[in-house]
Amino acid sequence: MAGAGGTGGTVRPTEVAAPRAERTVFKGATVVDGTGAERYRADVRIADGLITEIGPDLDGPAVVDADGLVLTPGFIDMHAHSDLALLLEPEHPAKITQGVTCEVLGQDGLSYAPVDDTTLAALRRQLAGWNGDPPDLDWDWRDVAGYLDRIDRTRPAVNACYLVPHGSLRMLAMGWADRPPTAAELDRMRHVLAKSLLDGAVGMSSGLSYTPGTYADTAELVELCTVVAAYGGFHAPHQRSYGAGALEGYAEMVEIARRSGCALHLTHATMNFEVNRGRADELLALVDQAIAEGVDITLDSYPYLPGSTTLAALLPSWVGEGGPAATLTRLADPVACERIRRELEETGSDGCHGVAVDWATVQVSGVGSAELADAVGRTIAELAGSPRPAGPAGSPLPAGPAGRAAATWRRDGTEVFLDLLRRDGLATTILQHVGHEENVRAIMRHRAHTAGSDGLLVGARPHPRAWGTFPRYLGHYSRELGVLTLEEAVARMTGRPAARLGLHRRGRIVPGHHADLVLLDPERVRDTATFERPRLPAEGIEYVYVNGTAVVRQGRTTGARPGRALRRTDRGTLAP
Repeated sequence: MAGAGGTGGTVRPTEVAAPRAERTVFKGATVVDGTGAERYRADVRIADGLITEIGPDLDGPAVVDADGLVLTPGFIDMHAHSDLALLLEPEHPAKITQGVTCEVLGQDGLSYAPVDDTTLAALRRQLAGWNGDPPDLDWDWRDVAGYLDRIDRTRPAVNACYLVPHGSLRMLAMGWADRPPTAAELDRMRHVLAKSLLDGAVGMSSGLSYTPGTYADTAELVELCTVVAAYGGFHAPHQRSYGAGALEGYAEMVEIARRSGCALHLTHATMNFEVNRGRADELLALVDQAIAEGVDITLDSYPYLPGSTTLAALLPSWVGEGGPAATLTRLADPVACERIRRELEETGSDGCHGVAVDWATVQVSGVGSAELADAVGRTIAELAGSPRPAGPAGSPLPAGPAGRAAATWRRDGTEVFLDLLRRDGLATTILQHVGHEENVRAIMRHRAHTAGSDGLLVGARPHPRAWGTFPRYLGHYSRELGVLTLEEAVARMTGRPAARLGLHRRGRIVPGHHADLVLLDPERVRDTATFERPRLPAEGIEYVYVNGTAVVRQGRTTGARPGRALRRTDRGTLAP
C-alpha cells in the first residue's frame, strides 16, 4: 500500500494530448543564462516550444512583464525519486513549484525497468518506502522503452530522463545472490543494459549499499560501465559508504571510471557521520586529481544536513540476500536478530555505512501501515523511551498486521528498529541526522557540482528537500549566505547538468533551445518546506515553462502537462 500520507490512486495508460506551446515575450527580464556568465537585461521571445529571439524591444501576442525578475533556464533535478509520482500525480506540484522542468529517474540502482514479473513484484515491496506501492497502478511495462512510453502517454508536467538501475539488472540475471556473476549472468546483464541504453536511458545507476547491488564487486561494475561508455552514457553510483569508508568508496568509483572509460557522476556526494566532519576537502582533492588525469567527473548534492532513506537500508547487507521475503524471514529469527544487533551497535553495519548506529539520529518520516502512524516524527531513541522523548515514554506500539495485541515500545533501540521493520513490511522511511554544514558548503562550491534533491515524495513527513531544494540554493545559500553567486547557483541547476545529460538544446537561454524557463523574484525566492511541514511550495517562483507551455503562472500551477521522456537516440545524443 502507499505510505501513509503518500500518493495513491488508479492510473491507466491513457493518451493525454500535449498542450499547445505558447507564443510569449518576457519583457525587461534580467537574464541569467545558465552558463555562469554575468546577468544581463533583455526581452526574450518563445514560440512553438522554442526560444526564438533575445534582444531589445521585442513584441508578441502575449507579454509577461519581467521587470525586476530573473529569467533562468528550467532547473534539472539530477537525483529524483519520482519514478511512480510522475504516473500517479502527473501535475507534479512538488517539483514545478520550485522551478524544476526535468528530472533524472532510475536512481540508486533500483527502479521498475527493466524487470520481469518476479523482479517487479519484489521491487514493489522493496521500494515501497521510496515510492509507495499503489495497488491499482497498471504496471503495463517491463523494459525501459515501455516505461518511457508510459511517461509519454501520461504526459507529466516535467520532462524526465532515466538511468538503468544496476540492482534491477542483477535481479534479472541472478536474483539476490551474494556472489560474483557467472559468465552467462554477466553477459545477460550486458545485453539488457545495452538494450536499455538503446531504448533511451542516459546511463546506469548503482546502489552499492542496497541489496542486491551491494553484492557486486569492482570488476563487475567495470564490465558494465564499459558498456555504458560505448553508448556515451555515464555511471551514477550510490557508493558503498558515506560514513567510515566514504573516501575508499569514492576512490573505488573513480577507479571504475578510469578502467572503463565511463563518465562518472557522484550522486548525492556527501561526507556524513562524525568520522567525516570537516573532511569534504579530501573528497574534493580526490575528484580534482582524477579530473586532472582526464577522468570525466561531475557530482550532485542537496542543500540540507539530514539524509533520507528507508529504515531497512540500515540492515547489514547479508540480511537482504534472497530478497524482501527472505529479509522478513530473518527478522523473525532470534539468532539472526542478535547478529543484526551486534553489527548495528558494536561493529557498524555496512547498511549504516560502517558506523555504530546512534538511534537518536534516526527519525521516522513515513510508514506503510496507517496503524504505525504514531511513530512518525519520532526518533528510534525516543520511541525506545530515551531520556529525550518526543512524547511520553512507553508510548503504545499499535498492533501489527497479524492482529497481535498492542505492546509498548521497548527501551532497546534495536528492538524498536526490528519491530518496526517487521510490522511495517520494510516500508518505513527515515531521516538520518548525520550531515555537517561545512561539508555541504565546500562540496557545493566545487566546479563539478550540480544540484539534486534526492527527495522522496511519500510518507507523512518526508524530507523537505523534495519540495525545497532549488529555492533553498537560490535563497538561503546564494542570497542570504553568499556561498554561491546567483549566476553560479543557476549554472549548477541548469547548464551544467544539461551538459552531463547530453541535453544539447536545454539548460541555457539561447535561441533555438527548448523553452524550459523559470521567471523568479531574486529578492523573494526561498524554500518554505520544513521538517514539520514538508509539503509547502516555494515562494518567489512566478512562472515556469516546460517545452514552451506555462505549468506555473503568477505563482499558481496551471494544470498543464507538457512534459515527456527525453531519450538517448544514439551514441552521445538525446532526443530534442
